[in-house]
Amino acid sequence: MWALEDAVFGSDAWSRAMVADELSAPHRTYLVLVDATDTVQGYAGLLAVGTEADIQTIAVDPALRGQGQGRRLMNALLDEAETRGVREVFLEVRADNPVAQRLYESLGFVEIGVRPKYYQPEGIDAVVMRLELQRGGRRAGGEAGLS
Repeated sequence: MWALEDAVFGSDAWSRAMVADELSAPHRTYLVLVDATDTVQGYAGLLAVGTEADIQTIAVDPALRGQGQGRRLMNALLDEAETRGVREVFLEVRADNPVAQRLYESLGFVEIGVRPKYYQPEGIDAVVMRLELQRGGRRAGGEAGLS
């Protein structure tokens, strides 16, 4: 998983120790896409406490982008959030990543703020987004996730 983290995020990548800590931390759920050889092709993480959750991270192998795997991971995380009784989901996305922003908007997330120079060392702003989950119903853009 860390190899994909490093390949996808470069200077923004979490260290191996940070990844290990995140995977074992309480209230976390991580989903992983693997191929037939058990090579990690994508992953995504959720922190859910009470009625609020944060998307911790999402990464898809660049060779698989545009094939719906990011949407698949996000829908599976949102399904997990609904199962846990979450009512609001938050995330941060790089301001210079319009593809990810469009994916999140298509799932029903709306921009609620900006964190200036959040991503270091480049000093890229983070767009903060929020999704309100419907009690007893599906969210905007919902579809079947991972099993």
